[in-house]
Amino acid sequence: MSEGRRRLTPHERRSQLLDVGAEMFARHSYEDVHMEGIAARAGVSRGLLYRYFSTKRDLFAAIFERDSERLLASSPIDPALPMAEQVKAGLDAHLDYFTTHRNNILTANRGALAGDPTVQEIVSDELATLRARLLDALGGHGRNRHVTSIALHGWLAFVRAVCVEWLEGSPLSRDEIRELCIRNLASLFPEHIEPAAAPSE
Repeated sequence: MSEGRRRLTPHERRSQLLDVGAEMFARHSYEDVHMEGIAARAGVSRGLLYRYFSTKRDLFAAIFERDSERLLASSPIDPALPMAEQVKAGLDAHLDYFTTHRNNILTANRGALAGDPTVQEIVSDELATLRARLLDALGGHGRNRHVTSIALHGWLAFVRAVCVEWLEGSPLSRDEIRELCIRNLASLFPEHIEPAAAPSE
């Protein structure tokens, strides 16, 4: 006699629900995703889903946080590369991430959860990690390091705003967006980064 399906552990069940939720949020706007649909898609009762995530916002935040952690894990700074190459690789990873998670990025930055404290804390933590990595790569001490940190804070906000606008339908190409971000950083730190030639028209 064949055995029935193995019962998932709480960790496995939570991961499954996150995967199903991520799939639903990727396909539909935040407003069009409902907990009942996620439960049905996952093959569980609504009660079980609510046991893990009290609200749709809680589920979205958990998915958003997991995606952010994966992005940071997949895009470390490589000190063996020139600074410009490190920045280019990091921007490519982020543009890939923004493209793949378009709906979630827009929800967190311009949509229903743009003002949500939990979601915005995830964004802030991600930006803080990126700033710390870049700050270590650029170096500096004392006051100079503090000035560099402030400049990086502004640059990261610029990058995020530009990328979000690009997702909303900017006529600029992906390469042009990346080049714009690199040029902006190079203007702040010309001693570290030499911008690549402008894209040909």
